[in-house]
Amino acid sequence: MEGSILFLPGDGIGPEVLFEARRVLEALGGIFGHRFEVIEAPIGDGAIKSCGDSLPPETRALAVDVDAVLLGAVGLDVRSADGGDVDAAGGLLDLRQLLGNHANIRPVAVPEALVARSPLRPDRVRGVDLVVVRELLGGIYFGQPRGIEDGVAFDTEIYTEEEIRRISVSAFELARTRRRKVTSIDKANVLESSIFWRRIAEEVSRDYPDIAFSSMLVDNCAMQLIHNPRQFDVLLTSNMFGDILSDEAAVLVGSLGMLPSASVGGDIGLYEPVHGAAPDIAGRGIANPIGAILSVAMMLELAFALPEEADAVRAAVNRVLGDGYRTADLRDDGGRTPVSTARMGELIVAALDKVGASGWAGTAGAAGGPRRRAC
Repeated sequence: MEGSILFLPGDGIGPEVLFEARRVLEALGGIFGHRFEVIEAPIGDGAIKSCGDSLPPETRALAVDVDAVLLGAVGLDVRSADGGDVDAAGGLLDLRQLLGNHANIRPVAVPEALVARSPLRPDRVRGVDLVVVRELLGGIYFGQPRGIEDGVAFDTEIYTEEEIRRISVSAFELARTRRRKVTSIDKANVLESSIFWRRIAEEVSRDYPDIAFSSMLVDNCAMQLIHNPRQFDVLLTSNMFGDILSDEAAVLVGSLGMLPSASVGGDIGLYEPVHGAAPDIAGRGIANPIGAILSVAMMLELAFALPEEADAVRAAVNRVLGDGYRTADLRDDGGRTPVSTARMGELIVAALDKVGASGWAGTAGAAGGPRRRAC
């Protein structure tokens, strides 16, 4: 098959991890006989420097004319452009709105090879396999009014019935492909928006009698994620709660650098590692590219309907972890020296080649390097 991908390296460690993700994609194309056209464009802090806009018009036009968007990381600073402040991270929020991606899917699974690396006891994390389904286009990140005036700061949490209903449906539909359990997270003992959230989620649950459903307060969920994470299958969350809880859940695996994500719901999906730009380690070659590589696996499965290829990428990652290789972010247990970002990418490509040699074959690879677009 053939497909087109908008490649947005972004800021900080984004270009480093996305380069390794592209290498894996190219290797996979060669094994399975797929051809992907990769088009590179600016976003975030670099786009502000070169274009004066964190999501330039050229990038916007490309984003709605490809099969999928692959992003590294966004957001280093707030810069002045044409006399006004421009937030680099705002480009990502604008991109999600442009693509209509209301559902952010964040899987958290602890590979057996990393059970001993988790800061939690092995009996707590072994077998953890949950997904955070985060509402992405509403809530306090977008609500108006917001601002700082006369010594007062204010943000507004707003959710419509339609927004809650559609993200709830996404969570229940996903649960049907998994262990058939949805836990909706709210703060209904305090917030009106959460009371409304709980009411609509409960209404949607009646359309899914085959799915076990419950609601849980967000502070209890934060505790339960550490105390008994294996109880969870699909977590249904608002924008802010999902942002916070999925980062907490990264502790179960041992590093935020391990987690992929997919933002879906529109015609074109956005795939990116959960971590941010991490400017403190940018350029040092120590960032973990596995979150970006596993985001490629999600893209293959969801955007291109290639589940076998997605599984091959995941199998290659697990093989490398099983062989004891780690980047510096994963807790040291007295084993071998951590490998670099590039070396981890090389190892996963080599493992993917071994998977291919076991029975998969192809002739066409990914379409060379990315085609670059400037402002």
